Amino acid sequence: MRGAAVTRASPAARPVRDALLAAGGALVLVLAALPIERTSVPAAEADLFRVVNGVDLLPFVLVWPVMQLGNVLVVPASALVAAALRRWRLAAGLLLGGAGTYLAAKAIKDVVVRGRPDGLLADVVIRGAAAHGRGFLSGHAAVVVTLLTIAWPWLGRRGRIAGVLLAALVCLARVWTAAHLPLDVVGGVGLGLLVGGLVRLVVGRPR
Repeated sequence: MRGAAVTRASPAARPVRDALLAAGGALVLVLAALPIERTSVPAAEADLFRVVNGVDLLPFVLVWPVMQLGNVLVVPASALVAAALRRWRLAAGLLLGGAGTYLAAKAIKDVVVRGRPDGLLADVVIRGAAAHGRGFLSGHAAVVVTLLTIAWPWLGRRGRIAGVLLAALVCLARVWTAAHLPLDVVGGVGLGLLVGGLVRLVVGRPR
């Protein structure tokens, strides 16, 4: 992380970009939710799930720690790191965004109802403990994307590349372990961009 601005956009253009980011996230979330049904899975989504879920290259013990980067406990941990670096606005933004994402994900699960992959598809390979509850959307994907989106202006190029790679791995891992179907993860990404963009409008960027 660094305190200097890392974007070339003018100060006046930055709120517009953050608003567009939030709007884009909302659009992704809505588009991901539209095909969702309670008792069936779209054929294309089922095929994509089986491709990812069927890969068997790494042991679960190596994937599990990476997947936990989307755990809600990472929210206070990341805020503590930001506070230790005296990035007070970033720390506040991470807490605000993490709490907002958690509550929004809970509310969306009550509106767009779908189960987990093993309850909707046959021949599902479950890795680790079987996930329970409602599947749409992926809270892990939403949390990690929210945190990355909020921290983005404070990150240098290497930090951004690493963050994108880790977020992508979390999303893939949730499908690989059969915790979620692909659209669950896409919906989580959309929510993360939505909340992250809104929080950036509130807390601003580094000077």
